[in-house]
Amino acid sequence: MLHEAASPADVSLFSEEETRQRNGNGNGLDLFPEQSNGNGSPKVGLRRRRGTQGRNGTAKPTQVKTFVLDTNVLLHDPACLHRFEENDVCIPVEVLGELDRFKGEPSERGANAREVHRTLSKFFAQPEINVMEGVPTAGGGRVRLIVFDTEEAKCSLAVQRFQRIFHDLEKPDHRILACALWMAERTPEPVILVTKDLNMQLKARATGVICEDYLHDKVEARDATHHDIVRIEVTPHELQRFASSGILEFPPARTAGLALNEYVLLMAGEKQSMPARYIGPQGFTRLLVPESMRIMQGRTIKPMNLGQACFLDALMNPEISLVTCFGQAGTGKTLLACAAGLSQVLGNAYTGITVSRPIVAMGQGIGFLPGSLQEKMRPWLQPVYDALDLLTRPSANPTFSKKKAARHGNPNPPPMASVAGGASAPYDPLIQAGMVEIEALCYIRGRSIPDRFFILDEAQQLTPLEAKTVVTRMSRGSKLVLIGDPAQIDNPYVDSRSNGLVYTRQRLRGQPFAAHVPLSKGERSPLAEAGARLL
Repeated sequence: MLHEAASPADVSLFSEEETRQRNGNGNGLDLFPEQSNGNGSPKVGLRRRRGTQGRNGTAKPTQVKTFVLDTNVLLHDPACLHRFEENDVCIPVEVLGELDRFKGEPSERGANAREVHRTLSKFFAQPEINVMEGVPTAGGGRVRLIVFDTEEAKCSLAVQRFQRIFHDLEKPDHRILACALWMAERTPEPVILVTKDLNMQLKARATGVICEDYLHDKVEARDATHHDIVRIEVTPHELQRFASSGILEFPPARTAGLALNEYVLLMAGEKQSMPARYIGPQGFTRLLVPESMRIMQGRTIKPMNLGQACFLDALMNPEISLVTCFGQAGTGKTLLACAAGLSQVLGNAYTGITVSRPIVAMGQGIGFLPGSLQEKMRPWLQPVYDALDLLTRPSANPTFSKKKAARHGNPNPPPMASVAGGASAPYDPLIQAGMVEIEALCYIRGRSIPDRFFILDEAQQLTPLEAKTVVTRMSRGSKLVLIGDPAQIDNPYVDSRSNGLVYTRQRLRGQPFAAHVPLSKGERSPLAEAGARLL
């Protein structure tokens, strides 16, 4: 997605008139003596793009922009250097220094840092290339390295004002901001800082630097919004025919806007309704949902509402190999995914379940935690262990009473799952047999995962690139389930429109192997439901 300049109203350090002059006044001349081309003469007219196609088919020239990239943008998307079309991309040397700190990490962040270094090395492979002048890109722009000259910057009134606000110009963030200000004085085109750091964006706007988020992998706001299952009005006769045959053909005009495998509720008035799945030109098909499931000797699980019934249908459908699910806390995402996975593993549809969850931030490794991989991941995957325990613990066993333990002088209940030297959990045999596997995402790169039911919890913490890495690990016979709540994000460099969960859902929407289900009704308890909705 092409980045567009932010509104001048976002700039507060400079007046509106001064801001307009700093970023081009339309006649190509700079009226401020401090903003020269370095030798005291005014800057020349604004460079224009070669031309974009207008609505009337004629070439319509538009203004080229210069984008200064922050480190987090390159770590977020190493291919971003190719995504700015005919605009210029500038990399401050301070960014290279920050990338150097991460290149040794055995993580996605480390891999991204190394990929950026390789890309820049290819751009500047020839020794005679002047990195300050840059090299052309396939889109018609340039990639340049920028050295912020502190001595030369002393003559810049904008940098002097900036330094009076932020005294420490040794801090990398401040040097990158000052570099953008310095570039704005030396460059006739608008200079825009691109960063995913919200604090950096605020500092930029407060000091007169036009800035914006990285927009390439952001989905549209309407695609990131949590939507309920679509209701479609049908006649009582159509609903009766659907109930008896399991298929209901619909004219295309009545299904406009529906994606393949989208779940709907067919309604004939207020009291008659049936859930259905859209299968394209054939219309709708009936859900194939078991009334209940019981894993081993554990608790009986059954869908409690419309969303859970649709989610269970997608989980149990062998023709759907990717399921995404949005849902707030307590809607049953993890429990239903584990129940459907275990049921199909015990039925020999898959060789086992693989469960994982991002370690926020995902760039952090888990090597500093003691114990085996299972023990290292346990703090992050405790909700999954809780679900497995609920599904496999025999319901006839007496439950451990915390009040009873307190009366006997032991207020802490025994562990519900085994740890080193602890009590055994009912699902331990499944783990020992390899039917339940714990996977750390920092080790998933390069793997090929066949015939597994793969559950990725808290997928909203992933970047789009990390989500792509997971999706592309799935081999034939595997099913990937991405679940999470886009409203609960701890990763500082993704948001409700740029996280891996919503990105995967939006990009693969309508594929014959993909289905998406929103869960909106909490079933954990009235307290949890009210807390998720009101707090």
